Amino acid sequence: MSKQFLYNQCLAYVQQRIDTATEAMRAAQESANSESKSSAGDKYETGRAMAQLERDRHAQLLADAQRTLQELQHIDLAPATVVRAGSLVKTTRGTFFISISAGRISLDGADYIAVSAASPIGTALRGKRVGDTAIFNNVRYLIEAID
Repeated sequence: MSKQFLYNQCLAYVQQRIDTATEAMRAAQESANSESKSSAGDKYETGRAMAQLERDRHAQLLADAQRTLQELQHIDLAPATVVRAGSLVKTTRGTFFISISAGRISLDGADYIAVSAASPIGTALRGKRVGDTAIFNNVRYLIEAID
């Protein structure tokens, strides 16, 4: 398995989040702009306020996705002897790509789980070496290989 493939899948995941948030912000802004003034002024103001809240919510999602993209772009894919961001970690309970929280990625019948180094499982694995055991949710993960 190529770490570059996993990295590219994570990149596509983040880009989709960015695109979705950007489009939702645009739609909410259009909605706010198209609210027409009516004789029921309060209804007009409420509609605009709700559209603005929706736009702000999507702006926050966009900012989160952009931070995740920056985190991903700072990952070093070079091989290491200890688990760190950019490591592909094979354990007795699955293979983890320490990167961003993007979930399960499947390739050729094998599953890989992209997790953030700051996530609970990422924290449990970080700094470990081949042969070490990480414990997460009272489950032991024996580290078999690190790439």
